[in-house]
Amino acid sequence: MAKQSMIQRQLKRERLVAKYAAKRAALKETSRNLDLPMEERFKAVLALAKLPRDSSATRLHNRCEISGRPKAYYRKLRMSRIALRDLASKGEIPGMVKSSW
Repeated sequence: MAKQSMIQRQLKRERLVAKYAAKRAALKETSRNLDLPMEERFKAVLALAKLPRDSSATRLHNRCEISGRPKAYYRKLRMSRIALRDLASKGEIPGMVKSSW
């Protein structure tokens, strides 16, 4: 189990990304538009820099839904390999059997 503080920090980042996504996209579009004057594009870059750092989507890290583990994460299942193995051993995933030889 991951530290609760790390899990809560990740949830806070997810909320910030969702909150500022539209504003961030508009500012990025303005700053990339070469038809606009240089001053207006520069103002958009400055406004983008004033947004919270954690509102950037690149600061998100995939974590297991069950344990909060940040490594060995399966995107399709949204869980770590360890949580997947535990559920398979308990028989809670239909059609999946933990193999041993």
